[in-house]
Amino acid sequence: MNRKIQLLSILFLGFSQFAFSQIKEEKLILNKKREPEVKKIEKKKTSVETIKNYPPEEKSQNPVKYTITDVPAVSDFKTSTIQGQDVTPKFEGTAQNNYLQFGMGNFGKILADANISKTLENKLEVGADFHFLSTLGLKKEYAWDSKQSSTAIGAYLNSYGEKGKFNLNAQYGLDNNRYYGIYALEPSADVDLKQRVNQFKVNGYYDFYSNEILNDVRVKSSFLKDHFDAQENQVSILANLSKHAVEIGKSGINLNADLGVGLEAVKSEFAIRDKNSSNFFNTTLDPKVTFRKGDSYLMLGSTFSFLNAKNSNDVIGGEVKNNKTYWFPQAEFQFAAAKEFKFYGGVDGGLKLNTYGDLLQANPFILSDQFLKPTETKYHFYVGLRGDIDETFKYDFSAGYGKMKDIMFFQGNNLFDNTYTLNRSAYNFANTFSAVYDDGNVSDIKGSVQYFPLENLVLDGEVRFTKYDLKNYEDIYNVPLVNASIGAKYTMLDKKLLLGFKGIFASDRTTNSFALEGVANPDLVYQSTENRNDKVGGYADLNLSAEYKFHKNFSVFAIGNNLLNSNYQTYKGYKVLGAQVLGGVKITF
Repeated sequence: MNRKIQLLSILFLGFSQFAFSQIKEEKLILNKKREPEVKKIEKKKTSVETIKNYPPEEKSQNPVKYTITDVPAVSDFKTSTIQGQDVTPKFEGTAQNNYLQFGMGNFGKILADANISKTLENKLEVGADFHFLSTLGLKKEYAWDSKQSSTAIGAYLNSYGEKGKFNLNAQYGLDNNRYYGIYALEPSADVDLKQRVNQFKVNGYYDFYSNEILNDVRVKSSFLKDHFDAQENQVSILANLSKHAVEIGKSGINLNADLGVGLEAVKSEFAIRDKNSSNFFNTTLDPKVTFRKGDSYLMLGSTFSFLNAKNSNDVIGGEVKNNKTYWFPQAEFQFAAAKEFKFYGGVDGGLKLNTYGDLLQANPFILSDQFLKPTETKYHFYVGLRGDIDETFKYDFSAGYGKMKDIMFFQGNNLFDNTYTLNRSAYNFANTFSAVYDDGNVSDIKGSVQYFPLENLVLDGEVRFTKYDLKNYEDIYNVPLVNASIGAKYTMLDKKLLLGFKGIFASDRTTNSFALEGVANPDLVYQSTENRNDKVGGYADLNLSAEYKFHKNFSVFAIGNNLLNSNYQTYKGYKVLGAQVLGGVKITF
């Protein structure tokens, strides 16, 4: 039976490679956002479950940092969506963590990656990380320049002491983007649409081997500046206090007590248009207790936030202050009827500070002048079912409903002046977006599955349905109703050949847009008409990847993105690159 499944898997992947190789004319993608790899370096070894109360030597085998998921230290070739996902095949279980990688492809794509680490005396590990990705853009689609590039440079240090381990990492990122998505006007080819974002981050993390009282301490900082002199400084400190595995009599129930204490400060200043400025200082307390017996548990807790907020701009004049205390419920239960069937549910909530850096990650085409305010999730109830069937099929399905205040989403901007001229700033062609906020309710249904039919084959899929019912807006803008993805990883030839597949799907989105026309009387000006029910079509983005290791130190790879050559847009006016093929070599040591 396994042999039949293996043959079918080979035929499926072979057919996909052939079908998607019929590339039509170049059409689209731009903006391939990539998370700086330095954040992923730490968990580059065999994935193990994180367990407190383990001895120092055992814990040192799996250095951890801020990320939750285990990601090997290899380059992340992104798919065509704005935020992208890693579709690169990975060699698991290798001790060769250092590598150099170079690749080239159509649309003038160039990729260069490097990661070098060294373990010194006393278990002190140091390393450096470099990534570069560029594209010449959509020369056949736009008359103006649409090329983009992304550069990330990082360094890190891991130290293992008698009581705990320490991690320090620093990274610098430079994104060269352009406001190229112009649909309502026709500027000249030499129009300057440049936007550049520099960001420097320093993070520190100390994790105690024992969870007696002080569990871990985390410090994060970020300094951002863009081409239009917007600046944002952010720092956060989080300490986790805990006392775990306290036995309650002879009931077999263990008690875990936790207290999280956090401080976060954000200062954002913009230099154009309304010259918005914001200053947030938020303190959080997260007490909770958990009663656990086997795989069943009950967690009860709360989140308290103490926010000091200040906003100002040239429109309101002066400064608007808001000091407020928030309380949010935190509770969750899980009833493990069996390993295969675990019922769970709960309620949560919280306060999220919307920063300029976060907004740029979600939409790099926003105006460099944003009115920032936090989003409050008053409560969010959820129930679900998850399980692991024979270590072959894993699943997790849940549904939820919540009430939110100041839900943030992106609305398209009109021209900022109606003068009849194309001699405009890069952001003044009705081609940027701004954050808007509204109160409302949210309903969500989500599910994920993983299937391991063979030792060398992994299949996965997930889907998410999210529906917003807003107070003032009829529809939420630029948020799809349905997101889904499917993936496969297959190894052949004694793990020398790795094949990967990733499909990403999204339903259409509602957005606003503008139609412009010149009016001669009394003065020559632009007159705009807004459409508040425009649509940005959904898409299917299919991706294939392959890597062949012909020597323990050398391998060749090929990546195919957006192989259906779909002419979709990420935001109104912003098309993506068409079918892309990139190939290269990798040296590991």
